[in-house]
Amino acid sequence: MTTTTYPSLCMIINGQRVSGGGRRTHAVVNPATGAVLGELPLADAADLDAALDVAAQGFALWRKSTPQQRAAVLNGAARLMLERQEDLARIATLEQGKTLPEARIEVLMNVGLFQFYAGEVQRVYGRALVRPTGMRSTVTHEPVGPVAAFAPWNFPLGNPGRKLGAPIAAGCSVILKAAEETPASALGVLQCLLDAGLPPQVAQAVFGVPDEVSRHLLGSPVIRKLSFTGSTQVGQHLAKLAADDMKRTTMELGGHGPVLVFADADLDRAIETAVAHKYRNAGQVCVSPTRFIVEEPVFEAFRDGFAARAAQVRVGNGLEDGVQMGPMANPRRPEAMERLIGDAVARGARLHTGGERVGNAGFFFAPSVLSDIPVDAAIMNEEPFGPVALINRFADADAMIAEANRLPYGLAAYAWCQGHATRARVAAEVETGMLGINTTMIGGADAPFGGVKWSGHGHEDGPEGLMACLVTKTVHEA
Repeated sequence: MTTTTYPSLCMIINGQRVSGGGRRTHAVVNPATGAVLGELPLADAADLDAALDVAAQGFALWRKSTPQQRAAVLNGAARLMLERQEDLARIATLEQGKTLPEARIEVLMNVGLFQFYAGEVQRVYGRALVRPTGMRSTVTHEPVGPVAAFAPWNFPLGNPGRKLGAPIAAGCSVILKAAEETPASALGVLQCLLDAGLPPQVAQAVFGVPDEVSRHLLGSPVIRKLSFTGSTQVGQHLAKLAADDMKRTTMELGGHGPVLVFADADLDRAIETAVAHKYRNAGQVCVSPTRFIVEEPVFEAFRDGFAARAAQVRVGNGLEDGVQMGPMANPRRPEAMERLIGDAVARGARLHTGGERVGNAGFFFAPSVLSDIPVDAAIMNEEPFGPVALINRFADADAMIAEANRLPYGLAAYAWCQGHATRARVAAEVETGMLGINTTMIGGADAPFGGVKWSGHGHEDGPEGLMACLVTKTVHEA
């Protein structure tokens, strides 16, 4: 097995690698072994002030860049990520635990997104309004300003890519605060942009105590936009901070993905597809299919088939060949699984497989399946963010759609059915930002990614992701 040397950790401020100097540090841990990979320096107030000053300079510079200049940087970074794919993927697996094939796909997601934005920068069209002769009214789009971007640990390459790509494409500067659990992955993505010719003032990376960093950055008038991916609770807190200065926000928050399985569904295909998607990244995915809402006639067949497939998922170190699910990313997640599954079973739910830790090292947890879970169990109302599927039976479409919409979340939903009328009804009535019908593929570089209700607002990816970093100006001339 090829090994990758774990890099020394730092912040990047104005193109300079900042480390040491008696700063506080955070230990980065390999979730497969529990071993410390490195010590990450954390920012203090002076570091954050320096980054803010540079971000202001970077915006003044980059807002004047041409679409061709921005496209050249994005395309160049995409080429470098392809060249460095294996190193980037192995670092992500070391830090976060996901399987190496999943990490490789994550690199390719960034490549596709950067390439898409490189083309989209040529299509930021304005328009001229119809006016009488002698009058002229135009609508244009301008970069919003310096962006504070907060990325979580579950997609250590893809999340930083999203947070960096859109502001850079729009002509903004950006300060990235990626997760302290997965810093080298984020730094690797940023380094590709810098090596592709991005001026160092335009994009920087800082790490620190999350609440300290967020309050400091969002308390500055330099920052004009907040982009956050993470839990609803933290998102609500950051939105309040942003509101004090009327900063623009894009919020991709938690979910509790409902999966409606109707009696006419292709069960074999539904089970095979849903099991793979459920246990991807150990279930630590905001759009993970979680609540399986199954119509009564096919409930037992679906439940038993799903549990049998789940029990066969191979768990292990994500760097090893043949492993289908790696460890959870940190010790908090297995603890949460034990709490939530234990509460459900105590309330009468049936545990069909899993429900326990695996091995005596790292943060492994077995792929788990529960059925007949009472609606008042915590796991039916709180996003589990782990490798557990919840399977309940329902009498008909009315009851199924009501359950899908019961929670205040609305990020992603799925449905398995054949009838045209059922598809149309699900598409019209399920409250969600993204819906997959007979598929779990709901993302793409050209497709807007975002939710409704407590799952946030605004979009990343697609033309909408670029527009989220722009403001509209109307000019009237006589």
